[in-house]
Amino acid sequence: MFNKTLISVLLLALILCLSACGGDVSPSSSEPRGHQGTPAVPASSSEAEPESAAPSYPDYVIPGKLASDTLYVRKIGGVTDDFILGMDISSLLAEEASGVKYYDFDGKETVLLKILADCGINTVRVRVWNDPFDKDGNGYGGGSCTIDTAIEIGKRATAYGIGLLVDFHYSDFWADPAKQMAPKSWEGMSIEDKTQAAYDFTHESLRKLKDAGVKVSMVQLGNETNGKLAGEKTWFNIQYIMGAGAKAVRELYPDALVAVHFANPENAENYLNYASKLAYYSLDYDVFASSYYPYWHGTLENLSNVLSQIAEKYGKKVMVMETSYAYTPEDTDFFGNTIGEGSAVVKNYPYTVQGQANSVQDVIQTIAEKTTNGIGVVYWEGAWISVGTESWEANHEIWEKYGSGWASSYAAAYDPEDAGKYYGGCAVDNQAFFDASGHPLESLKVWNLVRYGNEVTPLADAIEDVTLILDINGDYVLPDTVNAVMTDDSKQNVPVVWNITQEELEGYRAGGPAKYEITGTAAGMEAHLQLSLIEYNFLTNYSFEDGDKGWTVTDLGKADELYVEEKTTDSLTGAKHYHFWSAAQNSVKFTLEQTVSELPAGSYRFEISIMGGDAGETEVYAYVKIDGEIVARADTVITSYNDWHSAVIDKFDYAEGQELVVGIYVQCHGEGNGAWGKIDDAMLNSVAGSKE
Repeated sequence: MFNKTLISVLLLALILCLSACGGDVSPSSSEPRGHQGTPAVPASSSEAEPESAAPSYPDYVIPGKLASDTLYVRKIGGVTDDFILGMDISSLLAEEASGVKYYDFDGKETVLLKILADCGINTVRVRVWNDPFDKDGNGYGGGSCTIDTAIEIGKRATAYGIGLLVDFHYSDFWADPAKQMAPKSWEGMSIEDKTQAAYDFTHESLRKLKDAGVKVSMVQLGNETNGKLAGEKTWFNIQYIMGAGAKAVRELYPDALVAVHFANPENAENYLNYASKLAYYSLDYDVFASSYYPYWHGTLENLSNVLSQIAEKYGKKVMVMETSYAYTPEDTDFFGNTIGEGSAVVKNYPYTVQGQANSVQDVIQTIAEKTTNGIGVVYWEGAWISVGTESWEANHEIWEKYGSGWASSYAAAYDPEDAGKYYGGCAVDNQAFFDASGHPLESLKVWNLVRYGNEVTPLADAIEDVTLILDINGDYVLPDTVNAVMTDDSKQNVPVVWNITQEELEGYRAGGPAKYEITGTAAGMEAHLQLSLIEYNFLTNYSFEDGDKGWTVTDLGKADELYVEEKTTDSLTGAKHYHFWSAAQNSVKFTLEQTVSELPAGSYRFEISIMGGDAGETEVYAYVKIDGEIVARADTVITSYNDWHSAVIDKFDYAEGQELVVGIYVQCHGEGNGAWGKIDDAMLNSVAGSKE
């Protein structure tokens, strides 16, 4: 609750704002409006800033072109001398304490900052947590990064002319879209006190960096703050904390850029809303930054489009603050990786050294050449590699002692629901630019070569997986060529030899409808074919790969969204499915159906699959209509994300000349958060031996 003094200041600020602006034009919002930090404006530090000449730091020297006989890299013209080519190395000190060593391309042990500088990195990013320790002083892990971590890494970076990007999470541990917990010492504070605490913490931290002679080039106010920050959940309060941080930056490092950072650019409307809110509250910042992980965050075209809109409308610089890609699917530290073969993600590039480089150069080119006011790209934790190689138990001791895993068991005191349950090692060691022994991958040179280009003769880098669907009663013919993904990211047909005889293949008939994996050899590499044997499907466009062709939707409740969506991770088969969502309760109510023609008389089976969430009370069923009357139905349910359920009508009879319609009826009361779901894989098969 605000006190009377605070309310008076609010009214005064509003009157002054309206007088100066001649009125108040704001986005549709019920939130009150603040203006540049009022009413929760923090008191300035009692320490007067001495007037002195700007500190002198060594200049970063752009290295000449590195040699590479194998890495294919395009020259990106938009990479100017001051374009940020950055890497987050927050875990460095914990890695070194755990015994990790880094080497150069000649196999000689080296200082990490030197090889990064030699390979074109001109900025390093370090996260700063307020107090990542339990009451006994045990570190939470993830590098247990404090301002002292940033000072040590910052001094090393400054020595090589590399700028430091300080990432204040305003939390004691990981901050991301799902978690934005306040530091322990800020718990229970009013927004006025929390704003002052944010200012004091930022000012004190930056003062320490300045006193240590660290070259700070950018300061980040929160990490992936998608509508939450330091326990606050309204923009009215969030902007005070950000504004306090910005005030401290302007006082200590007036030449440093001030950045805000968000995730999930695939939700473009959210990004536009964030930028609108910041403008509405007149937040003092320079850079609107985004995470972009190709596995989850949509297309590069969308990224460029939404960032360009923000840059053009609000006059801000924009950048990618985090990105990464796997160079191998393998795990090296006995703790599973976030990304690997079988992960439910979009695989845009092969999991190879060249695939990693191709991902990075595509992100850089998108920001440098295709995005308005694009100023740079930062790779996330490119040096966070395995510690130890003996066993999980041996590594666990190291992670616990030095904090070199993503979380230690001690983090349970602060984050019991996530870190407290799933603590362990590094989940991104297969996305680093160094192998498990600390030797650099050839892909590290991409940061240098984007300035010069290195278009060596393209070679086959990986074999694209093949998916084949065959009628179990038809002919079995496997493809004799497959796509090789070349090092320049193009594709080329190459011959393939499958490790199966025709006789073995024909033997699959006896197993009925099923899925099989067949391997082969192409261009000297292993090829994989996913074979699905199915009964003939009499429906058109059964998995919506051709959009809504053949399907008719009847909206009975005025839902917000009913359309075919392209998203592989949310599809049961292929890349598309039918999507529904609506915010209001009782507004999800529709039928989705197909009329079937030229069907032989006989007995048939109909099946359709659905998954979703926030549905509340539901009525969902598949149905068969003959000559306008429902003759069969089968109920099913909606539970949670990726939990698919099938409605199956095992048998119904059809006589030639009848009008046949099959479909699904969906009605969701909703839980108040917007009932949603996905529909896929509609199957209409004959029942064996039933056709006339």
